[in-house]
Amino acid sequence: MFRASRIVKQQVASAALKERVGRKSFLDKLKTADELVGLFKNDMHIGWSGFTGVGYPKMVPAALADHVEKNNLQDDPATKLKFNLYVGASTGPETENRWAELDMLSRRYPHQVGKSIAKGINEGRISFADQHLSKFPQDLEDGFYTLNKKHGNPNYPLDYALVEATEILEDGSLILGASVGATPEILKSAEKIIVEVNTALPSFRGLHDIAPSYPPPYRQPLLISHPSDRIGLTSMPVDPERVIAIVESNKPDNTSQNAPQDDVSRAIGSHLISFFSDEVAAGRLPPNLLPLQSGIGNIANAVIGALEDSPFEHLTVWTEVLQDSFIPLLDSNKLDFASATSLRFSPEKFEHLISNWDQYRDRLLLRPQQVANSPEIIRRLGVIASNTPLEVDIYSHINSTLVGGTRCMNGLGGSGDFLRNARLSCVHTPSTRPTKSDPHGISCIVAFASHIDHTEHDIDVIVTEQGLADIRGLSPRERAPVIINKCAHPVYRDQLMEYYDRSLHECLKRGAAHEPHMLRNAHKMHTNLLEHGTMKLDKWDP
Repeated sequence: MFRASRIVKQQVASAALKERVGRKSFLDKLKTADELVGLFKNDMHIGWSGFTGVGYPKMVPAALADHVEKNNLQDDPATKLKFNLYVGASTGPETENRWAELDMLSRRYPHQVGKSIAKGINEGRISFADQHLSKFPQDLEDGFYTLNKKHGNPNYPLDYALVEATEILEDGSLILGASVGATPEILKSAEKIIVEVNTALPSFRGLHDIAPSYPPPYRQPLLISHPSDRIGLTSMPVDPERVIAIVESNKPDNTSQNAPQDDVSRAIGSHLISFFSDEVAAGRLPPNLLPLQSGIGNIANAVIGALEDSPFEHLTVWTEVLQDSFIPLLDSNKLDFASATSLRFSPEKFEHLISNWDQYRDRLLLRPQQVANSPEIIRRLGVIASNTPLEVDIYSHINSTLVGGTRCMNGLGGSGDFLRNARLSCVHTPSTRPTKSDPHGISCIVAFASHIDHTEHDIDVIVTEQGLADIRGLSPRERAPVIINKCAHPVYRDQLMEYYDRSLHECLKRGAAHEPHMLRNAHKMHTNLLEHGTMKLDKWDP
């Protein structure tokens, strides 16, 4: 019976899949995604591989969404399928955003990017709390997110792990795809594992450095002193007994195009390049700088792109995510080596990477997010961190996540890991953003941030297209005029200086002027935006 079953399964497997599965007994577990739909029950805790839209499972999530939609399951509380989803960061829009649209998400930790998910969070349908990405894997493994788990094996925080691989080796270990993220901890935390083997992608054997992780008090130092240092394995070990199915996948990662550089992003990049040049001239940075970190998004991508025309050579990168602008730096040999946890390239750049894999394979390395975002390593390497916030206040408090202090836009991600621990912590943003009624209706430099993700204690440099504020060593009262005059848009400069001057005058009179505020007016720019569609005020007080 066993041999007959194996013959049937191997006939179903494609030639490409047979070539990718070195542990041949796993072919006995070959299933279609539709065959696995019945395994999933309401309120299960599920972990996915993936990080910033790459390396995520595609077949089983899509089959579950199709099943829910086709059978109208969400119309009846008795048949409703809603899940608690845990991923290292974000995934593709056709998976978790579709789940959000179909009301299939009860809980989503620790990061999200997507209009449908944000809508569900802000409407109160999806529970969400973001977390520093360096902390999430250990917290997941320790069961912090599943303390009230109602079913399944209590020894495993997750009921299922859905993981994408590009190859399975003879020992059953996995060659992951274009990301690592929290996949190691998700695999360890799951009672049952489903592996999607993506034969539309090449095997990325050799791209990964999977370091073992241990809980305190058994944790070991991460012996990395250069971005190229390897400390782990090229494949991800997995318990074969918990692998209940493999599914062949032939769908690419669904990444979008990056916006081209514009005048704003070019100006921000130019200000940063000038600042780095001055730091080199002053002897505070080496000629090839220090390892670079860049957040995700179009501005961050454009800022890295500015390095292509800079005088700096032999650059290195220690970051979370590599975006399109890193490819020209590699092609020009300005970038020697890049370490990350995810390769998030546009379709064209990803195709370029695959077509020229031999050119890049020895200059790139993907690690688990516990390592990529490790405060210990960030501080040891002296990383230069650059991230894009929603708003910055005049004392350098940073809001990265909540519009108007209440509306969730996205998760915190790893920006806190880097900004708290970097050698130089830089934030860059346009000075203004448009509203429907005003092309400069939103000032990204405000009197008091409506929500604080990163405190004033963690920030060294603030950059907009208007200029760069180097606030290192400045007291709060010294800091505010520099930020206003260097970074605020001209249409808001006088308004912000009036706020600061009046706050200082009032606070000096009562002996409370270390960081002056008029609390009655601290968020007036935000309330005016809600009421009138602009942050431009007629006056601060009635």
